[in-house]
Amino acid sequence: MLDKRPGFSQKSAMAISAAQRDIVIVHSSDLHVDNVFTASTHGGDGNMGVRAVMATARAVNADLVLWAGDVFEHNRLPDELISVTAQLVADAGMPVVMLPGNHDPILDESDFYRGVLAEPDNFHILGADDDVISLPDLDLEVWGRAHRSYGDMMPLESHTGARKARWHIAMAHGHYHPDPMSITPPRPAWLLGDAHIEQTKADYVALGHWNQAIKVGAGSVPAYYSGSPEYANTVNLIRFKVNGDVTVDREPIRWE
Repeated sequence: MLDKRPGFSQKSAMAISAAQRDIVIVHSSDLHVDNVFTASTHGGDGNMGVRAVMATARAVNADLVLWAGDVFEHNRLPDELISVTAQLVADAGMPVVMLPGNHDPILDESDFYRGVLAEPDNFHILGADDDVISLPDLDLEVWGRAHRSYGDMMPLESHTGARKARWHIAMAHGHYHPDPMSITPPRPAWLLGDAHIEQTKADYVALGHWNQAIKVGAGSVPAYYSGSPEYANTVNLIRFKVNGDVTVDREPIRWE
């Protein structure tokens, strides 16, 4: 629920100690910013998914936004289009954490994440410098293993379960199966399973790659796909509550 108090804003919420209030998080993925298909779907606006997700985050007074991979359709988009993405993040004010996925991996020969995307102070890209983003104002950290090529890998394989803050989020972009090694070859790429999810010991695992919004896993760690904005028409709305509880709901997207 958006707080309607006079003068209340996301910045004033941040000023209240994280130990004294709930932390509100919006999780989305597979926005596929581009200048062809997404643009043609939205009247020429290839950033419409980003625009709508950020509008929704503002409406619920989110403290943090998570983009769990495939934010961009590919790594060859024009700077003008990516500049719009960066400006939408900067205008939002709240921290945005992005995990590069299989469509938009961090490549050694690409400056995709070192140009205009690096400019907003509130934009944090996992893998660009580190696999962990620390947000001390929220007493929260986000871990994620970025895709660094178009090849196969296991997105949660290297997570140690260690944490240095009250709240810990793990992000992964890949295909869930309860027991990946039980699949008869050829297997899908970028697999993650129940054991991988549990070993994170995270308060929330934000997943991307599936267009459907769905809960996965069989243990104590809450792991959810958000689905793509166009398919799910929602974002995941997570609340880290003062008493330690975690709630996950789906919030309708504000298409502007």
